[in-house]
Amino acid sequence: MESASGQEQPVLETHQLCFSFHSKRVLDDVTMHVHKGQFVVLLGANGAGKTTLFSLITGLYASDLGQVFIGGSDLRTRTQQALAQIGVVFQKPTIDRDLSVLQNLRYFCQLQGIARSDAKTQIALALEQHSLSELAGRKVMQLSGGQQRRLELARALLHKPELLLMDEATVGLDHESRTAFLNSTLQLCRDNKTGVLWATHLMDEVASADYLYLLHQGKIVAHGTIPALLAQHQQSTLDGLYRHLVQTDVSTNQGPGA
Repeated sequence: MESASGQEQPVLETHQLCFSFHSKRVLDDVTMHVHKGQFVVLLGANGAGKTTLFSLITGLYASDLGQVFIGGSDLRTRTQQALAQIGVVFQKPTIDRDLSVLQNLRYFCQLQGIARSDAKTQIALALEQHSLSELAGRKVMQLSGGQQRRLELARALLHKPELLLMDEATVGLDHESRTAFLNSTLQLCRDNKTGVLWATHLMDEVASADYLYLLHQGKIVAHGTIPALLAQHQQSTLDGLYRHLVQTDVSTNQGPGA
């Protein structure tokens, strides 16, 4: 699908999203884009507003102001069409630990309305792609943390979504498992041309980004490719870039005499 300007329609667009909780502004004027096959990292400390933003994109919360478009569908007016194009791996596991790997995937296919014949083929492919074939009959509670995360990713991609949302998806994994999970996500989603929004507070997960948004205290304080941002702000490392941008934003918001 192409936009009116002739450019490919982003799989995710947010325009000036604002959200308040108990009169406190949690998100302020958040505008961002994710394109097909693009790996976009949303970097921010805990409490920056990443999970709240994901809750708006998935329709769990309604924004005070602004719009969300998923695959060109307005989330507010074409909710079902928009949500059907999303796959999500949340920070906290959402798979049924008492069911087997295969049972979890079958159940998800039923929820998505995938025909039984198609589901069988897609599940077999997902098990192979995520190195879960030998674990298909094992209960989730018997899996390692990395294996459970691979199962959640396999489930999220079963219905071939255009957009994959990853909310702190590597929390609780050791470094080796985190690296393997990140690389697996990158490879699978580029193969499938799926747009990915990867939320994290971990600097070593940022390096793979095609594009970076830095969220601080509910606001996007910088965005761009990593080389461009490093050059623009005269920084040599991602850690230095983050510290510079956060400190600059704090100084700007304090104002004179603060």
